[in-house]
Amino acid sequence: MSVTGEPAKGEYLIDPGRSVISFSTRAVYGLLRVRGTFRVGHGKISVAEPTTASTVDAVVDAASFDSANAERDEHVRAADFLDVENHPEIVFRGEGVDQAANGKRTLRGTLTVRGVTQPISLALRQVAGDDQELVARATTRIDRYAFGVTHAKGMTARYLTLTLDIVANR
Repeated sequence: MSVTGEPAKGEYLIDPGRSVISFSTRAVYGLLRVRGTFRVGHGKISVAEPTTASTVDAVVDAASFDSANAERDEHVRAADFLDVENHPEIVFRGEGVDQAANGKRTLRGTLTVRGVTQPISLALRQVAGDDQELVARATTRIDRYAFGVTHAKGMTARYLTLTLDIVANR
């Protein structure tokens, strides 16, 4: 990430070509680690004053699920899991930032997957920027059951760890 310092207040558009969501989970009864990515379709980050009032709107292309295994990817995109035919977008709405006394920041908001919306918190690992660009890294853990994605219980892990690497420009 090339910028340092705090991003300037204002609106930034997420750059889909430079942003990625990586995931990690387990399969085959926990024996196999599965890693992959989703692409961010588009979005906007609004850096506010105070910073705790900042917001995010981001849309992820559900069909962009990629684990480097074509057969698995097609199955995950199908009705058993993401059902991209009926739910082509995964939507995140960040509603504000909480800052702990130790300096750690959390972006709280909602995530909508397969038409189910649940609260979510992202641990902000890095946020930097200047008056033209903002870069951020955040992590979270998702319970797929909370979104009604319950196919292959036991065979496929319940939880996914997500790492978001986001670049946005004015």
